[in-house]
Amino acid sequence: QVQLVESGGGLVQAGGSLRLSCAASGKIRSISAMRWYRQAPGNQRELVAAIISGGSTNYADSVKGRFTISRDNAKNTVYLQMNSLKPEDTAVYYCNADLWAVTSTRYDYYWGQGTQVTVSS
Repeated sequence: QVQLVESGGGLVQAGGSLRLSCAASGKIRSISAMRWYRQAPGNQRELVAAIISGGSTNYADSVKGRFTISRDNAKNTVYLQMNSLKPEDTAVYYCNADLWAVTSTRYDYYWGQGTQVTVSS
């Protein structure tokens, strides 16, 4: 059974930093893209950052220059380093991956359970 498990969320003051981690576990054949999304109360889920297996990245305009996505392919783990946090970054952050499980014949979308990030002013 494949699952994504996030960690690293919490409460931080504006201007502070947090590092989120998301580890994929189970019988995995391959992982292509890995992404971080976030959803604030009353808002739609939005893409924050993405990274493909080769290392290319892209970011939402609202986080460029403040957030950095990276991955450790050997550990099937993706990270999100968040610096200069603002109150508007407050949301539940979700990990997402295009993952090919051993028991499957294709890549499928997998989601983590989410981790809360709260930035106080």
